[in-house]
Amino acid sequence: MIELEGVPELVDPVMVAAFEGWNDAGDAASAAVAHLDREWKGEVFAALDAEDYYDFQVNRPTVWLDGGVRKITWPTTRLSVVRVGGESPRDLVLVRGIEPSMRWRSFCNEILGFAHELGVEMLVILGSLLGDTPHTRPVPVSGVTSDPDLARTMDLEETRYEGPTGIVGILQEACTHAGVPAVSLWAAVPHYVSQPPNPKATLALLNRLEDLLNLRIPLGELSEDARAWQLGVDQLAAEDSEVAEYVQSLEEARDTAELPEASGEAIAREFERYLRRRDPQAGPGGAAEGQIADGRDGSYLRDTSSGRTRPSKATSKDAKDGKDGKDGGRDGKGPHDSRESRDARDVPEASADAADGGPEGTAEPQEQAAEPKGTRKPRGAAREPRKSGGHPRGKDSGGTDGSDGPRDAAEE
Repeated sequence: MIELEGVPELVDPVMVAAFEGWNDAGDAASAAVAHLDREWKGEVFAALDAEDYYDFQVNRPTVWLDGGVRKITWPTTRLSVVRVGGESPRDLVLVRGIEPSMRWRSFCNEILGFAHELGVEMLVILGSLLGDTPHTRPVPVSGVTSDPDLARTMDLEETRYEGPTGIVGILQEACTHAGVPAVSLWAAVPHYVSQPPNPKATLALLNRLEDLLNLRIPLGELSEDARAWQLGVDQLAAEDSEVAEYVQSLEEARDTAELPEASGEAIAREFERYLRRRDPQAGPGGAAEGQIADGRDGSYLRDTSSGRTRPSKATSKDAKDGKDGKDGGRDGKGPHDSRESRDARDVPEASADAADGGPEGTAEPQEQAAEPKGTRKPRGAAREPRKSGGHPRGKDSGGTDGSDGPRDAAEE
């Protein structure tokens, strides 16, 4: 039995895990857990014995100086706990480490032992894979599970993947056999720009985690880092016409495939996130009022060069005043409509769109919406398409198959 000292009783704990290596294209998944640990000041309470699971010729220890004293950091997996504030506080148990070199079954059993002792309600495993997805579009994130009941209740995909797997897939299956609810979130990283870091993919994983756990994550400078990353890739792509043409073909394929998904449900979900982030009373961990922090949508479809935003809507009082102006010219302007009254009469129609989850009900552009007129389409991505050694490939949220990994994003 695992005995934990110094760990208080946790409130509705959920375990969030990510592992460097094969299931961490662009370091997107491990960077997401590191972000949570940094923003919420996680406290490490346990570490697995590195001797049991790692080949030190593959993952070498590092030497560093502490006040002139040489110390060694061994590659391992560490567990920390963070308290998420707000109206409904809860705890997260963060698991961050490196994919083990050996004894995977024992490794998973040890992780599950900690989950049992801490009373963990669910395990969420983050991963990222290489896919045929353009860097100019929102990052696809797939949520998969092996539990049919969990798939229905949480609107997830039930995994159908067959092929080579990593520690993410093994841990998820171990959870299934142990009766622990488990979900895997996979972000698709463009295979032609797979070098880490990839803050845009990290941001997409955190946004999906917010939706899954119904909590707010402080993003810090991550949104700005994601914009800077995309700008840098755009500039590199502009230097190579062949890469730009390739990215344009990916954009066309992506837009065609996703057009039917511009549903009212998807738009309503994005609008709810926007309102949640605007709420100044939502407690610590949220963005400032008016901040648009969804790295999947608005910040990448907005015309950043012109700074255009959707104009604000008139209030119901404005609409009433406009109607009065039409009916009797009571404002002294005569029976003819003023421009203001004509604008105001359009408001009820826009409100109906909002009630139905339509595009006018959102405060920012949506993932599947057409780009605003006058917006310049980003030209492309980084240089020569290349494979990243050891990372799985997917099919949007994965991509075409390759020799270096899984084909389907619903891997684990």
